[in-house]
Amino acid sequence: MVKLIILSSRLVLFLSSAVWWCWTTLAAAGDVGPVAVRPGCQARCGDIDVPYPFGIGSRCAIHSGFVLNCTATNRLLTGTLEVTKISEPDGKFWMNSFASRQCYSPATGMEYINAWVNFRTSSSPFFFSPVDNNIIVIGCNSLAYMLSNSYTVGCLATCDDSHDNTTAKNGVCAGIGCCQVDVPKGVQNYDSFFNENYNTTQTWRKYPCNYMAVMETAAFSFNTTYLTTTEFFDRYNTSLPVVMDWVISKKTCKEAKEDTTLPYGCISNNSDCIENELGYRCKCSRGYKGNPYVKGGCTDIDECLDNVTYPCGGICTNTLGNYECSCPQGKHMTDSGVCMPNQKSTWVMPLVGASVGVVILVIGISCSCYYRERRKLHKIKKKYFQQHGGFLLFEEMKSKQGIAFKIFSEEELEQATNKFDEQQILGHGGHGTVYKGVLKSDVVAVKRCTTIDEQQKKEFGKEMLILSQINHRNIVKLLGCCLEVQVPILVYEFIPNGTLFHLIHGDHGQHISLSTRLRIAHESAEAVAYLHSCASPPILHGDIKSSNILLDGDYMAKVSDFGASILAPNDESQFVTLVQGTCGYLDPEYMQTCQLTEKSDVYSFGVVLLELLTRKKAFNLEGLEHEKSLSMKFLSLMKEGKLVDIFDVQIQNDENIEYIQETAALARQCLEMCGENRPTMKEVAEKLDRLRKAMQHPWAHQNPEELDSLLGDWSAEGVVNTGNFSIEKEVVTGLKSGR
Repeated sequence: MVKLIILSSRLVLFLSSAVWWCWTTLAAAGDVGPVAVRPGCQARCGDIDVPYPFGIGSRCAIHSGFVLNCTATNRLLTGTLEVTKISEPDGKFWMNSFASRQCYSPATGMEYINAWVNFRTSSSPFFFSPVDNNIIVIGCNSLAYMLSNSYTVGCLATCDDSHDNTTAKNGVCAGIGCCQVDVPKGVQNYDSFFNENYNTTQTWRKYPCNYMAVMETAAFSFNTTYLTTTEFFDRYNTSLPVVMDWVISKKTCKEAKEDTTLPYGCISNNSDCIENELGYRCKCSRGYKGNPYVKGGCTDIDECLDNVTYPCGGICTNTLGNYECSCPQGKHMTDSGVCMPNQKSTWVMPLVGASVGVVILVIGISCSCYYRERRKLHKIKKKYFQQHGGFLLFEEMKSKQGIAFKIFSEEELEQATNKFDEQQILGHGGHGTVYKGVLKSDVVAVKRCTTIDEQQKKEFGKEMLILSQINHRNIVKLLGCCLEVQVPILVYEFIPNGTLFHLIHGDHGQHISLSTRLRIAHESAEAVAYLHSCASPPILHGDIKSSNILLDGDYMAKVSDFGASILAPNDESQFVTLVQGTCGYLDPEYMQTCQLTEKSDVYSFGVVLLELLTRKKAFNLEGLEHEKSLSMKFLSLMKEGKLVDIFDVQIQNDENIEYIQETAALARQCLEMCGENRPTMKEVAEKLDRLRKAMQHPWAHQNPEELDSLLGDWSAEGVVNTGNFSIEKEVVTGLKSGR
């Protein structure tokens, strides 16, 4: 009887062990259990897995941003867009979107279909992946933009015969017939549209359609038939593949744990919270696998069942989150992970001697490789230094004694910015990222540029020397640069009070008097006029906007960011072939000719004047089609005599009417479509100076004749309903001679 009981116990133990072994084997192969979902929730839609934190229906998702819908035809939707794949470990999902289309038909005329996608809500976790997607424009002489709340990106596809290479090629998207640029980081929404006036009827006869799309880079290959047929639209009509990154929320791990409005995602034991600039996600800890968003979702990996990934040449013992590899008695583990018999004692000393020799040999080889790599790195830095004109710049600096400009090493700037730590970032621009740094107790702004073309490399050192000699109180001082890197790094003086854009459009609602606005406008105009008139050779800024005007401790204006600047060309053969600048500030004449002039800066400054007068943004994505551009809205209201509808209520009072009218008329002159009809920046600065002086005199409103003498020969004809700031026609004789 006792033997029978013992036998039964052993049988039960054996069967239990067998069941456990089968279960762990299947788990290691990834075949155990369905996709992790909440109880009672649908795990699939058609052939697409829907892992938690996503869910079909509001009860099944972690929060409203992850709610999906499965239609009767097994189409998985987020809003109205179809989701084709979800990856919980990678933090990505794939969806089908739309392309913008601009087509011409002699029978029906021009047809525009502009695509837009908006995930920009407080709870939305989705961002367009900057790694997996590209902005693509297809067409002949097609200029299109992707606009979001944070970025404006343009791309030009051309077939102009003046280019060296005029033939579009299959698989090549480099400007001829096809243009592609990177998607910026952090984009949740975009609105795409074409420059309606860029093409010609002659072009439409051969190339009837232009397209713009944000789509997965790996899914696109340019085909020349896209230019002359509707093949691109027919193929991707409503199934344009796009890759989205996602996070649980836009908070840091610490903020998410303390948040009471949204559930914290990483609830499984043995899970970790990971964060980036977008927000936070979760993952299973090292040695565990599964879904970290559900309780018990992260399970131990039995490394002993996968000898390829976790090699062990001896006895493998699984532990929680790890494994141990040992040898049986009488054997030892070699460095390669193989168990070898122990050697006899007579072999110990020779083995030790051989080991010491091997160690010395390895150290010698390592030192040699290290020295060779150091020499190789030194040669690379020297090559970059030479490419960027560093030797020429160094010689020029020696010949010009007393110049306050320094050539920094890469190590100095890495130390100053804590190795370009993200915590040191002051802001992002179209030409690079600006970090706060400390050099010998002095706070500086370090700009790490993103790209530089071959032509700029040849002249970079020379242009740096010219920019370093700019000495104006209203221009951010260039202190030095680093040339031993692939893309140069610039060092500027640090300006503490942020940008004019933040002052005007910030959420704090700070009151700004008209006199303060005119002072900032005058100081900014003086700076740009100095670049145009006093620098040798003259400098064209190329990207005048309120976010490039900084404010120091006393809120004095400082013009900054010369990332788009060029020296004034010596002849007509030097011109810009890619449209630069910011949407809303771009000179329409520059967009047609691709030639940057002094009057291009004047137009952009006119838009800044409107921002100061109206406290409205230069470009409003959410406005009506004809009201998106501030300059176009201003000119339209001026014609209708309704300017009172646009000016900031903070400055609208009886004492300011004359100065607002004068400033509005000056802005109107700066926004002339023809550059020749605009004033120079020097004339603009002089006009703003007279306006400021007129406001400083207490008798300005009582003595019109003396006011006119301060303002100069500036009159307005055909002005009606001045109480509403209505201006129909301006005659300006003091700003543009001979007009």
